[in-house]
Amino acid sequence: MSIAKLVATRSTCLRRSVGAVLVKDKRILATGYNGAPTGIRHCKETGCLRENQMIKPGERHELCRGLHAEQNVIIQSAYYGVTTKGTTLYSTHKPCIICSKMLINAGVEKIFFVDGYPDTLADEMLSEANIEVERLSI
Repeated sequence: MSIAKLVATRSTCLRRSVGAVLVKDKRILATGYNGAPTGIRHCKETGCLRENQMIKPGERHELCRGLHAEQNVIIQSAYYGVTTKGTTLYSTHKPCIICSKMLINAGVEKIFFVDGYPDTLADEMLSEANIEVERLSI
């Protein structure tokens, strides 16, 4: 988890810095942090759409310039041809519903996180998919 926290320091999000590390057989496969797509101006340059429109956490995910750390860890795995099936995710925050659906389809089997996120549908779907989710006290 300390590596996920370090990865989160690369975040360009003004609201929340999130880091994610994908692991299999005690080996790091990929990392991700939340921020704008490659070549696109970051929120630190443009301002936060969500703050400007007073959007609450857990709502209207599509109104954001950035990708979530969990999305980026899956994208990095795909970009470099690394399988995600049977992996464990360490994330500084609990995944939202969009990321949860992606993690389910990516074959992630276990998720560890530190900070919560207000998304009960994500909890329900991860449970239904039999993905083990554990909050760590760090």
